[in-house]
Amino acid sequence: MVLKDSCGRPLLNLRVAITQRCNLRCEYCHKEGEDRLSNDFADEMSVAEIVRIVRIAAGLGISHVKLTGGEPLMRKDILEIVKNIAAIRGLADLSMTTNGVMLSSLARELHASGLKRVNISLPTLNGEVYKKLTGGRVGDVWEGIKAAVDAGFNPVKLNMVILKNMNDSDVLEMVDFARNTGTILQLIELEPINIGKPYYSEYHKGLDEYEVMLRQKALKVETRRFMQSRHIYHLSDVTVEVVHPIENTDFCLRCTRLRVTSDGKLKSCLMRSDNLVDILTPMRNGASDKELVELFELVNRRRHPYYNKN
Repeated sequence: MVLKDSCGRPLLNLRVAITQRCNLRCEYCHKEGEDRLSNDFADEMSVAEIVRIVRIAAGLGISHVKLTGGEPLMRKDILEIVKNIAAIRGLADLSMTTNGVMLSSLARELHASGLKRVNISLPTLNGEVYKKLTGGRVGDVWEGIKAAVDAGFNPVKLNMVILKNMNDSDVLEMVDFARNTGTILQLIELEPINIGKPYYSEYHKGLDEYEVMLRQKALKVETRRFMQSRHIYHLSDVTVEVVHPIENTDFCLRCTRLRVTSDGKLKSCLMRSDNLVDILTPMRNGASDKELVELFELVNRRRHPYYNKN
């Protein structure tokens, strides 16, 4: 059984924000489209609650789960979360998005617990620029990347949000870094979510010029239909993906995702917060699995392409 919305889009992927806490301060972070809570620990879901939500989702045909935040590794029980989710029948993939700062000491245990893939945020290789953008040390991320590759994660993806006049001239350097580390580079368009209009206006840059450059260098170009029809460029010994969702009707038309916020709400679209479905409160009030399934079905009915050509 796979749920489909009114546009015929299958529901295949679940992104679960397990915390809003983070050890960096990246101004460009969209925070999974969540409103910032006054207390980062407020209503943070327990391991059992997270696992139950994922189990219900798997029973409805969702086969790919990604743990997000905040920074997922801020959870002291992260290994328990991963191990319990990985044991759920029907899941084909369990991955995580992380800033990589704490990854070097946890990579092997995470992999052994059942985590298969990691996406690591790396906007630049320049230490000064990295500190300005995040407040952290880029060397910590390099160590995390090396540890992830050595631990056997496949693939390890590097998420590079493109910021005009900040890191937009560093793409070729990042391509070489991905080639040398055996990772995949993802170029990601800045999204106007949880950032101010002045910041977005100053730093947003479209990715078309990079698509042109990559197409000229690519040995093969692939289109991932169930990943918003994004283009994947296979260059010599390295792969680069381009993710530009802004005002992109095809991106929305191919969306197969549902989100769970860190305070336990089902979220149908990254860009919207006006049609959330609370699943945590009913769960804590003794809701049955059947009632939780009905909440998933309700939010699926609320899934509509944010950018629609019609």
